Amino acid sequence: MKITKVTRLNAERVLHKTVDILKSGGIIAYPTETFYGLGVMYDLEASLDRLYAVKQRPQEKPMPLIIGNRGLLSSIVDSINASAESLMDRFWPGPLTLLLPARKNVSRFITAGTGRVAVRIPGESIALSLAGITGFPITATSANPSGLPPAEDAETVIEYFGDAIDLVIDAGPTPGGLPSTIVDATGDVIKILREGAIKKESLLIFSKKVPFDFQ
Repeated sequence: MKITKVTRLNAERVLHKTVDILKSGGIIAYPTETFYGLGVMYDLEASLDRLYAVKQRPQEKPMPLIIGNRGLLSSIVDSINASAESLMDRFWPGPLTLLLPARKNVSRFITAGTGRVAVRIPGESIALSLAGITGFPITATSANPSGLPPAEDAETVIEYFGDAIDLVIDAGPTPGGLPSTIVDATGDVIKILREGAIKKESLLIFSKKVPFDFQ
């Protein structure tokens, strides 16, 4: 495992080297606006398989993605309705994960056979900078073995995974708090699956524009 501390002076160089590691099949850990996440390139089957094994993640659980811009949605998403577009306009970049209809060629490791893909543009963080230069989606599962708390700093990532991953981007502690809010935006009525950093109250206010199921 390589550990790289990122600063304003070396950030661009570090991020470009990180893209090379992703393209070569590596697993990286990187800070988001909430916790550290684990990233692999979205369409490398061997890397995705390895990531599930490293996290000890049940394969019936889908693997969320981050992207740097909405133009990349066409590589993973089959269709986007008006309600989903409105949510993106309001809450992206930020901690709102949308479930959208997946393209048929999206890996089973990403969809877990659900026909849906979970994706967001992350809020201000190394994750956003990284997603902005990759040119492809990367996974954004939390950096922890399944069942353990998500890592808020590089030291915890190292404690959890050691040499099982290839690179840790160390930008200091993350804010922690709550993970992203997850909503199902595959239909015209939006369903909240997990209330997280974006609270139900914020979505309730927004429901004047987008129909929500708050049950």
